[in-house]
Amino acid sequence: MATMQATAHAVTDVGFADIVAARQRIAGGVLVTPCVESPALSAITGAQIFCKLEYQQRAGSFKERGACNALLLLSAEERSRGVIAASAGNHALALALHGKRLGIPVTVVMPMHAPLVKQRRCRELGARVLNHGDNIAEARSRADLLVADERLTYINGFNDAAIVAGQGTVGLEILEQVPDLDAIVVPIGGAGLIAGIALATKELAPRVKIVGVEPSRCASFAAAMAAGKPVRVSSIATLADGLAVPEVGARSFEIARTRVDECVAVDENAIALAILRLAELEKGVVEGAGAAPLAAFLAGKLDSLKGKRVALVLCGGNIDPLVFSRVIEQGLAVDGRLVKFSAVISDRPGGLADLAGTLAKCGASVQDIVHERTFGEADVSTVTVQCIVEVRDRSHAQELFEALHARGVRITSRSDPAE
Repeated sequence: MATMQATAHAVTDVGFADIVAARQRIAGGVLVTPCVESPALSAITGAQIFCKLEYQQRAGSFKERGACNALLLLSAEERSRGVIAASAGNHALALALHGKRLGIPVTVVMPMHAPLVKQRRCRELGARVLNHGDNIAEARSRADLLVADERLTYINGFNDAAIVAGQGTVGLEILEQVPDLDAIVVPIGGAGLIAGIALATKELAPRVKIVGVEPSRCASFAAAMAAGKPVRVSSIATLADGLAVPEVGARSFEIARTRVDECVAVDENAIALAILRLAELEKGVVEGAGAAPLAAFLAGKLDSLKGKRVALVLCGGNIDPLVFSRVIEQGLAVDGRLVKFSAVISDRPGGLADLAGTLAKCGASVQDIVHERTFGEADVSTVTVQCIVEVRDRSHAQELFEALHARGVRITSRSDPAE
């Protein structure tokens, strides 16, 4: 079995022994996170769900494991010169945190539109933060120039041998924490996490199914499987920004391709709904990447796992508060609990009061209401109003519209993000 060289950028294979060694190496520096059963998620998915709470790491994601392992493997000379990485946020945060702890200078190149909360936190941890490009690939090109100019050590966030070994410790912990497991559902970005987990799992419990989930807007692992090798795919902005890697790592792909049993893709509505469900049912603030495993269940992509004991890797929780607020509203809309509609009502005194009274009588809560006179109906005795209301569910919304119709209110448009 191959053993990693004592540098973070060594090009070698990763073996099970490397994962075991990584676990010993990072002990005390990285948390052993809980993997807890969720009766609430089990009820809505039809499977017995256990959540691996990696978003509870100090830097907010599983990335600490690989970053800590990679930094500890650096030579004294490499430590003194410093390290660099291209990252949308979580790998950068992990390097910044452990770089500060170990006294190693860290530079991170982040895409221009990387979440602001992650950029700010990296700077607070003492990292040099540079913004370049629209995606990881473009940020990497800038980082490569700095590697040459400043003799920095590049630490790939998903393809480095030490990174993969570190991420594999998640698999070791899950298998110890949940006996008789049937499957582990893992988010896929660059494939470092799923490669490490799959390697550890198939060594210790080969019967456990490994399922990958990636955003449909950047399905680079599925493209690699179809081509038989990593290929570049187009990437569109996604709520799962941590998974928006346009080309999976070559090393990670070679490890994962024969060990991953299934890979599914999820859309933005499913991700938003999963973030909402985790906030409501688990009281956890989880970013889009971390919510992807649950999103796959909610989208009906993992019905084959119903009745099984399944671990979901909730890999990160670094979501911008403003984005989180918007995503919660989107999730409520997808869930049929926020309804937007336009209606024509009387513009005489009492018209709006009658509409509000009907909404109140039906138990709907008005979130926003706007009069549209200039571009509304030609009849000056009427006015168009645009309303956003909160309801219990879709059937409650239907009851509301029937009540409005009975009161003579004409609905001119309805919005349903789930359609």
